[in-house]
Amino acid sequence: MSIFAVEYVYDAESAEARAEQRPAHREWLAALVEEGRVLASGPFTDGAGALLIFTAEDEDDLNSLLKQDPLALGGGITGLKTTQWEPVTGAFAHLAS
Repeated sequence: MSIFAVEYVYDAESAEARAEQRPAHREWLAALVEEGRVLASGPFTDGAGALLIFTAEDEDDLNSLLKQDPLALGGGITGLKTTQWEPVTGAFAHLAS
């Protein structure tokens, strides 16, 4: 299993869609936390986006998962960046493969 940092980018035009989809998005994330697929997530304090830390087999697996996010389905995400990440110290270091 690999670890990926995912950055969601939001713009002002998507605020209404995000507000509408937020409850379903958080339920989706909670289920993935239970499965061990989401290690951490949360919005940036400036409202410009969010950072999510996922586990996935590979980038294709991650992208397939991200397409299921209610925020993505509802048009709340205006930009996305995924980066495979290898933590060497801290809480997630023991998970890196």
